[in-house]
Amino acid sequence: MPEPDRIVRLKSVLARTGLSRSTIYRKIAEGTFPAQIRISVNGAGWHESEINRWIADPGAWRPKNEFDECY
Repeated sequence: MPEPDRIVRLKSVLARTGLSRSTIYRKIAEGTFPAQIRISVNGAGWHESEINRWIADPGAWRPKNEFDECY
């Protein structure tokens, strides 16, 4: 059984990617970095698997679409 995907907060994303906060949000707007997910009214985070995919190949990262896992 696969391990559940963890949610990581901004502080962890900053440390793991080496990017600044403003760069992360600019890249999200450009569609070249994983978008946040809401975890509470005032909180958000990222799927750890998406951050890992981005770290593995930042230039080729694209959001997964719903059909990617079907084929």
